[in-house]
Amino acid sequence: MEPLLELLQQNAKLTASELADRLGQDETSIAQRIAEMEREKVILGYHGVIDRDKAGNHNVAALIEVKLTPEREGGFDRLAERIARFDQVSSCYLMSGGYDLAVFVEGEDLREVARFVTEKLSTLDGVLSTATHFQLKVYKQSGFLAGAETEPERLAVTP
Repeated sequence: MEPLLELLQQNAKLTASELADRLGQDETSIAQRIAEMEREKVILGYHGVIDRDKAGNHNVAALIEVKLTPEREGGFDRLAERIARFDQVSSCYLMSGGYDLAVFVEGEDLREVARFVTEKLSTLDGVLSTATHFQLKVYKQSGFLAGAETEPERLAVTP
């Protein structure tokens, strides 16, 4: 991955000036490169990584495994894009293995997620089955350790 993108992925709050200093380039060229990557949709957006518990967000998050029937002309793409457009869906990925899509959703409570699965997702033509897994606790999110107040102790090395 391009070093500029790596720096932005680690800390999207860095200014063009800070990025230029770290990369040994001028600020104008960095700002232009970022604008170009935004136009080309290489950079899709920016977001903060939030500890939901500390922020008081008590929504329910779930991973839904979805098995699909591929379409003749488009494979999984058309149905996956339709599923990805639902407001409840935060992420949607085509997967290898025992199911076709990994769909990440959020709702106010278990019932809201269940309603989404039973009323919207499962009723779509081409959806063969779903399996819902509710998130219980976050240990690491987007590369950041959750709830880590102090540096972890080093494990003892034994000969």
